[in-house]
Amino acid sequence: MRFVLAIVSFVLAAVMIGYGIAQRTILAEPDEIALSAIVSTDAPVTVIDGATLNAFDGSQTLTISGQDQIFAAYGRTSDVLAWVGDTDYNAVTVDPETGELTSELVPGAESEVPDPNGSDLWLDDYVKEKDLTLTVNVPDDISFLIVSDGVKPAPGSIAISWPLDNSTPWSGPLIVGGAIALLLGLGFLLWATNHMRRAGGPRRKPQKMPKVPRGPRYKPVKSGRKVIEKSVSGRRATRPFIAVPVVLAGALVLSGCSADFWPDLGVNGSVASPTPSASVEPDAGLPAPAVTVRQVERIIAKISAVTAEADAAKDTAMLATRFSDAALELRVANYQIQTADPSIGGLPAIPEGPVELTLPQQTDSWPRTVFAVIQDDKDATVPPLALFLVQDDPRADFKVSYAVTLEASQSIPDVAPASVGTSRLGPDSPLLRLSPNALALAYAEILEKDVESPAYLDFEAEGDTLRTAVGLAAKQAIKAGLPATASVAFGHALGPADAIALATNDAGALVAVNLYETTTVAPVEEGAAVNPTGQVKALSGVAVSTKGVVATYSDQLLFYVPATGTSGKIILLGYSQGLIKASEIG
Repeated sequence: MRFVLAIVSFVLAAVMIGYGIAQRTILAEPDEIALSAIVSTDAPVTVIDGATLNAFDGSQTLTISGQDQIFAAYGRTSDVLAWVGDTDYNAVTVDPETGELTSELVPGAESEVPDPNGSDLWLDDYVKEKDLTLTVNVPDDISFLIVSDGVKPAPGSIAISWPLDNSTPWSGPLIVGGAIALLLGLGFLLWATNHMRRAGGPRRKPQKMPKVPRGPRYKPVKSGRKVIEKSVSGRRATRPFIAVPVVLAGALVLSGCSADFWPDLGVNGSVASPTPSASVEPDAGLPAPAVTVRQVERIIAKISAVTAEADAAKDTAMLATRFSDAALELRVANYQIQTADPSIGGLPAIPEGPVELTLPQQTDSWPRTVFAVIQDDKDATVPPLALFLVQDDPRADFKVSYAVTLEASQSIPDVAPASVGTSRLGPDSPLLRLSPNALALAYAEILEKDVESPAYLDFEAEGDTLRTAVGLAAKQAIKAGLPATASVAFGHALGPADAIALATNDAGALVAVNLYETTTVAPVEEGAAVNPTGQVKALSGVAVSTKGVVATYSDQLLFYVPATGTSGKIILLGYSQGLIKASEIG
């Protein structure tokens, strides 16, 4: 019976260990699904939409091969298609009938696209020569764009793979169970062998013999005895060591087992599924936000780098690639002033971050607007800077339309999270206490008339440092400082930059407006002259004038405007002001 148990244990061990190893070798399932396609058209662009990338569960590994440079980027599907526009492109999809990856040419009116590298539309982009492999996990509303250089045909080989779960959770228990059965079999075998050896002698009881008469007894002589110890030899001496190689073999088997060899019993927690690497899904029924926080961070970093380089070289053409409207006008004028008089300082730099607040417009069309607040992480004494960024079309970069230094005593009201975004209000919106177009001129009257202005009570005076700098009291001080032979006149007008209004959570809005203020100094007597100084002298190039000089200042103003019908006041959140024009009166 003992030999039977040993044989059964050995057979069971062989079956369990063999089947456990077979699960990881000859019976193992594939670890991925792989599809490939050859693109043979001359179209400069290939697009792989989110439905194709998510044809199977799991993260996507995209392999692209071509003869030249490979550029790949992913972004919101509507943004990718808007960037492609009316250009020929290859649409790579999974055939629902055959399950194969196919490429179809979508014809357009154009056969070339600009270089997509660095576009603000992309959530991320990659560039490599000839071969590019990416592993991502994108949702259905994200698509990939693949280009060579925009002129040459797009890379010709596309392959997508998805991982499969080929783990064998019972191979580990089977192998360990087989090892235990093997040990039991060896135990039964040793037990049976030992029992057989002991039972191998005669079984009959020997007959009793008559006792032999006892002889005379002699007293033994005392002497030293030498005790000789027998050393243990033979097969029995090795028995305690028989189990050593067996236990060692079991340890070696167990050491090769990974987590895929064992069932998930919830002891260490289940493995989390991969989460999407990018998502721009808006609330139901609302347009998606124009950008994500990550995009804004990348855009700000690019703007910061371009600004630093352009400031150093006084390069207006380079600056124009990232600035427009009031922000561009003020910085270009400052370049001219610094060139004429290097002792005059420049405008504050655009820090690269961190981006403390991002408020994108909810829109699927263009132009697109984003509000961002940046804190200089290199100098905590520098006040935060608020930027309004505008993108005119899908292939254009976001440009700084307004760059405003925030007031230290004010704070930005509550706004929607960046993942939701907000709406941009029209310049004549009746939803606000003052429409954006009327805001700048109403505030200009306060700077000139103070309490005599009709809109004085609509604006919060406390914390408004611009009133102190250029308000009525400052203007009166300028008049008092002029000689009797000269006069000064002040004026204002609406600046050319469009007003921008983004809604806040309380139905109010953040509103940026552009205001022009003019200061005209002229002699009042025959033969008298005026002598411009500082920035006015540098920009106008006039040292002495008998006609007079007019200087134009541009104000970039950021307000919080409450909703119409509310009792709250309009608050100046920040401003930037500087000289943009100066000339002799013609």
